[in-house]
Amino acid sequence: MQRKLPANTISLVLIAAAFLLFIPNFTHAETKTFVKEYTFAAGEADSKLTSRTVSLREVKRLLLEELGTYLEGVTEVKDFKLTKDQIITLTAGIVSAEIMEETWDGKTYWLKAKISADPEYVIKSIDKLRQDRQKVNELEDMRKRSEALLKENEELRKELASTKGKDLKKAAKKYEKNIDSLTAEEWFDKGYAAQIAGNHNEAVDAYTVAIRLKPDYAEAYNNRGIAYDKLGQYSRAIEDFNQAIRLKPDYAEEYNNRGNAYIDLGQYSRAIEDFNQAIRLKSDYAEAYNNRGIAYILSGNKTRGCADAIKACGLGDCKVYEFTKHKGFCR
Repeated sequence: MQRKLPANTISLVLIAAAFLLFIPNFTHAETKTFVKEYTFAAGEADSKLTSRTVSLREVKRLLLEELGTYLEGVTEVKDFKLTKDQIITLTAGIVSAEIMEETWDGKTYWLKAKISADPEYVIKSIDKLRQDRQKVNELEDMRKRSEALLKENEELRKELASTKGKDLKKAAKKYEKNIDSLTAEEWFDKGYAAQIAGNHNEAVDAYTVAIRLKPDYAEAYNNRGIAYDKLGQYSRAIEDFNQAIRLKPDYAEEYNNRGNAYIDLGQYSRAIEDFNQAIRLKSDYAEAYNNRGIAYILSGNKTRGCADAIKACGLGDCKVYEFTKHKGFCR
């Protein structure tokens, strides 16, 4: 999460950021709707809930494929020079699938679902997301997790079909955990889409469900922390970042995000410690250099703040450097 300078020092940074992130005004007006059906043959360990969970993840995958094919042919998206896989990865964080119809007869679960997308909004969101390396990494991780869980689910179903006795109970427990993880992933996706749209209260609610289903979900704690930070609930944000760090101590983004929350609380020394750790874990982390530079500037150390701004610019992010240069203390 990129930190911004306070209101009394931020105006030129925002102007620069707006210029750098400027997105063309696309002319698409009509909403595009994509519809897919999916049929799931339930095994002995499947209930309506487990069948629905797997079917929803599978049908969403099919819908994203179709949306990706459509977007691949749009001129503005062609200009982004993205592969179809990259387009699908980015749109997964922007749109949500909606169930239209569903039936369950105890053996087979069938559903029809749709994705309705405003192409203008989706293209603008893709353009903005593709410029944010951290967001791209998060979305790539989301897709990998979902694909891995679906693959694991298929293997577990085969295991259940050929297992008996005590091993059957063990396999059934693993399968149940896998289903909880798939459901948690669905709620994480909803939270992410809400966060991208700026609906932070909705994002908090969705991440909370994901965490309830999967208590060791570090990414959900991290993202809920970001949502809390956006809502001005800095202490809650720090609690979530603490938990994310406990679960995943080598994840640089968590330290960067907690550092941002400490800046909001005016605790610049603690913020700098977190940015130091983020940079130790990820030496080319331009965002952490920028944020540490801001923390130094706010604490009165313009020299070190300028050095970090220059370093971040060398890594491709010059927003803070352009501001400090304009103010005259960064050459």
